[in-house]
Amino acid sequence: MSWDVIVLGAGAAGMMAAIEAGRRGRRVLVLDHAAKPGEKIRISGGGRCNFTNLGIAANAYLGANPRFALSALKRFTQWDFIARMDAAGIAWHEKTLGQLFCDGSATQVVDWLVRDMASAGVDLWLSCAPGAVTRRGEGFAVETPRGVQEAASVVVATGGKSIPKMGASAYGYRLAEGFGLAVTETRPALVPLTFAEQELDWLRPLAGVSLPGRVSCGRQGFDEALLFTHRGLSGPAVLQISSYWREGDEIALNLLPGAKPAEVLRAAKAQGGKGQLAGALARLLPERLARHLAETSGLTGPLAEMRSDALDRLAARLQDWRLKPVGSEGYRTAEVTLGGVDTAGLDGRTMQAKAVPGLYFVGEVVDVTGWLGGYNFQWAWSSGWAAGQVA
Repeated sequence: MSWDVIVLGAGAAGMMAAIEAGRRGRRVLVLDHAAKPGEKIRISGGGRCNFTNLGIAANAYLGANPRFALSALKRFTQWDFIARMDAAGIAWHEKTLGQLFCDGSATQVVDWLVRDMASAGVDLWLSCAPGAVTRRGEGFAVETPRGVQEAASVVVATGGKSIPKMGASAYGYRLAEGFGLAVTETRPALVPLTFAEQELDWLRPLAGVSLPGRVSCGRQGFDEALLFTHRGLSGPAVLQISSYWREGDEIALNLLPGAKPAEVLRAAKAQGGKGQLAGALARLLPERLARHLAETSGLTGPLAEMRSDALDRLAARLQDWRLKPVGSEGYRTAEVTLGGVDTAGLDGRTMQAKAVPGLYFVGEVVDVTGWLGGYNFQWAWSSGWAAGQVA
């Protein structure tokens, strides 16, 4: 059967591309291996879909050329997507740091996109994994369980390797390489970090403790919550820095950004009496963390008898605690994949492969990775929209 456009993948980027192409009168087919469309949309944001961010900007994206994303992001903005959410009657709210979530379930977003595809005349074939894609004349042939499908254009929206239990794979990267496109190194991103046993002996008793802090790696840092786990560190600040961390790098934790712990500890000491270090630290930190720090500090006896320079060293460590992760939780829990189809081979305005007319790459499969907080969904909407204008 012949189509104008075949979209590979019924995620955020793929459905957006299909809707836009369909509205132009193109005959569009969307293929996906899953039984339901938009599975990552459904589970995102704790089931409420963190669908965009008010602060979309170039510095929130990583890749060999982070500015590549700007063309699409400026032509279909967060405000454009918000307007569509409003028109669809989907209520939303800002949670923190410009992050926008649905008031209700994320399934509202999926259902709305599926309705828009149907209204645009798009055919959706689920439980129908695409196979090999080859050139056929000036168009393409796509192998499917329902026979070979031909199209003038193919939009690859197959995502990355993150969350393999949902069927994520390297299919899109292999397809790109098969057409001679370069693929940059891929690795898990927005993912918890893990540590060697010697650090875990100290960290493990704190599993479940969460607090606001700053996590840095090199010159990049994030002020958000961090969470101690049985295998290391998680929480938004840690997930953010994982995109910048590489094996062998140190990370620095500031458990008290903006505070003056040395002054607090010295004041507590000056009050005299038999006050304990754990009590003084508990004025600054969660009680379990305060108690653990006191027990492992090497400082004993009443606070009044402790040396001021020892308290100063402890205070300094609270704001510059260096740790060296040994790895991450991997693709199993990574929210996105860093790296992907090299943007040097793509047209930033259309998402078309420069050397392969009619072949487009959108969303996570491309070497564009955003921060946590709706940035990756906006890239999916914007890149899918851009390809849908021309495919």
